[in-house]
Amino acid sequence: MQIQEQTIIGELVAQDYRTASVFKNYGIDFCCGGDRTIAEACTKKELEPGILLQALEEAHRSAGTAAIAYNNWPADLLSDYIEKKHHRYVKAKIGEIMPFLEKIVKVHGNAHPELKEVAALFRDCTVDLSAHMQKEEAVLFPYIRSMVANGTAQAAFGSVENPISVMMHEHHIEGDRFEKIAALTGDYTVPEDGCSTYRVTYALLKEFEEDLHLHVHLENNILFPKAIRMERELAH
Repeated sequence: MQIQEQTIIGELVAQDYRTASVFKNYGIDFCCGGDRTIAEACTKKELEPGILLQALEEAHRSAGTAAIAYNNWPADLLSDYIEKKHHRYVKAKIGEIMPFLEKIVKVHGNAHPELKEVAALFRDCTVDLSAHMQKEEAVLFPYIRSMVANGTAQAAFGSVENPISVMMHEHHIEGDRFEKIAALTGDYTVPEDGCSTYRVTYALLKEFEEDLHLHVHLENNILFPKAIRMERELAH
């Protein structure tokens, strides 16, 4: 894939996930904002496109371990992987992170009032993301697996694009939410008076955000387009 200014960000990352770290370093959203071109992202960031293109080319040619070729996986395998790896991760970490946040709010909240907002944002995330994953596991993923297994595309909700549009909207909500959390925490920078629980909590939040970026990328940029294409092909 030749990388140009008009290359769609999500399509590039779908082809080679090593480029994701470049976009992250420049503060460019490659998951929820993956439908933009490199030129559009550079304009918004007031960044010279040539600088970004060079960094992307270097990542693409890097001699390191090749990125997992998620784009080559069939849709049912990708659904299984997302559910078993990322959904399970989210469910486990929600129960781990929230008590830590509540503890540091109690101990450090007066000195660092932003912690109260961070905790409120993450609490909203636990509710919304849990409901979001339940809908995927009960409705969207079974339909995708059924299309692969049976070679037919029939659903009570009409086109697969209907639930996908809802899922993508909810992804944007979580993306915006974690953008606020990152800003409030100074990109998860622990203050000088932060205790060990403070450091662990911020490390867990950062890891959670990074996993969410990959999670959303796999759906928005790879699984969802595959499902839409498959349904259209089966319909014809």
